[in-house]
Amino acid sequence: MSQDLIAAHLTQSLAALERTTQDDALLATARKIAAVILAALRSGNKLLIAGNGGSAADAQHIAAEIVGRYKQDRPAWTAIALTTDTSALTSIGNDYGFEQVFARQVEGLGRRGDVLLALSTSGRSPNILAALRSARERGLITVGFTGRKGETLGAFCDHLFVSPSDDTPIVQQIHLAVAHGICDEVEQAIMRETAKK
Repeated sequence: MSQDLIAAHLTQSLAALERTTQDDALLATARKIAAVILAALRSGNKLLIAGNGGSAADAQHIAAEIVGRYKQDRPAWTAIALTTDTSALTSIGNDYGFEQVFARQVEGLGRRGDVLLALSTSGRSPNILAALRSARERGLITVGFTGRKGETLGAFCDHLFVSPSDDTPIVQQIHLAVAHGICDEVEQAIMRETAKK
């Protein structure tokens, strides 16, 4: 009898989500990241997001939730996925090398007080590390999302969320679930403030 791979994957996903919800330190880190992003947006700063592969898609997804809306109609906020400008990606990649595709954009778009959210399941992506170094040099707040094998990414981050898995698809699922929670927290907080005015 062959194994039901879909059920096995869902079981592993559920187990990782349960580990996340039961880890007070992880939840505290996610809340702190939400607070940092909220403070930046409230101050008129922006959120820059970068990642490779599936994490590039997640970067775009998160940016869309911030600029458009998560669940409620409200004013748009500034978020840019550094994965979307094909002219910038190809020209920077061609002229400076792929390692610089995000760092160069951080250099051009990032300002002190902005937040860079860097997604790397391995924690070793050279272009993500370069972007974080560039962000630090410019006074951006640096946030990393990684998996259990990527904790060294923390050396470049003010705040690091480590998914309790080393399986790339599961890590990415946790990242997106936590990002959705952060979007909800940010949106609810700003909506409460708007209602008081």
